[in-house]
Amino acid sequence: MFIRDFGMDTITLAGPLPAKLVAIREAGFSQVMLSARDLTGHAGGVDEATAAVRNSGLRVTGFQVLRDFEGLSGHLHAYKVDIAKGMIEMCAALGGKLLLACSSTSQHATDDIDAIARDLRKLAMLALPHGIRVAYEGLSWGRHINEFTTAWRAVERADMPNLGLGIDSYHIFATETDLEGLDDVDPGKLFFVQLSDFMWQQTRTPEERMTTARTFRVFPGEGVHTEQLITLVRRLDGMGYRGDYSFEVFNDDYQQMRPDQVAQRARRSAAWLAEDVLNRAVPLPGEGRLHRERALAARENF
Repeated sequence: MFIRDFGMDTITLAGPLPAKLVAIREAGFSQVMLSARDLTGHAGGVDEATAAVRNSGLRVTGFQVLRDFEGLSGHLHAYKVDIAKGMIEMCAALGGKLLLACSSTSQHATDDIDAIARDLRKLAMLALPHGIRVAYEGLSWGRHINEFTTAWRAVERADMPNLGLGIDSYHIFATETDLEGLDDVDPGKLFFVQLSDFMWQQTRTPEERMTTARTFRVFPGEGVHTEQLITLVRRLDGMGYRGDYSFEVFNDDYQQMRPDQVAQRARRSAAWLAEDVLNRAVPLPGEGRLHRERALAARENF
């Protein structure tokens, strides 16, 4: 358990995909969380972007994000199923093993928990032949599901082996959700954790939550919820969570900085979390590079 437990979302960095991958790798990370737009928006096309990821030496943490999937009916449901199939195919092409889906914000979505669970079950079944797990996350501005507690109810009711819960610290802090709700979550169904903070104590409306989430998150240790974040991470660790942590930090200021500078901020945050919060060893300088070189050599010799 080293700093390689932590990764970055490409969303955090400015610039083209290859530059993002280099910045993340050179900062010492061994994994990356990718957005569908990384592939579809790449100047060289989806196949070239996929090759760049596969050749980067970075493990794909996951692929995001399927929006507004559950709770629809008729032609809207059929449309979203088709979109989901396309995202699953791209995730599989990358070698990704996790698809992130967030709770619906659509005014056309039902609040029927059984219907929501049924749709999540279908999504998991679509992903199952590809060996992909689905992490379902409650957006803090979701129409019917906006906390991890209600997202967990839907996941539990869907009852699929490759469907689990995704946790995002931002949404927990934005809704001020009591962490006691984690006691009800099966640790084996906690698939993914995204971490970030922000610079004010409260977001009072869904609109304010959305604006802050999309423009002014900061890395763990940089915001005003440090104590809550420490409590969250230690609680997850105490539950037995040993999966990935990824920094999903939307920040307009970071988009005006060099990717390597932002990635170094992420590195400091990961080292703080690993060493001071979780009391895990942090690799010596150069260890990450050597680990990547060994992994690439093994791949070439396979």
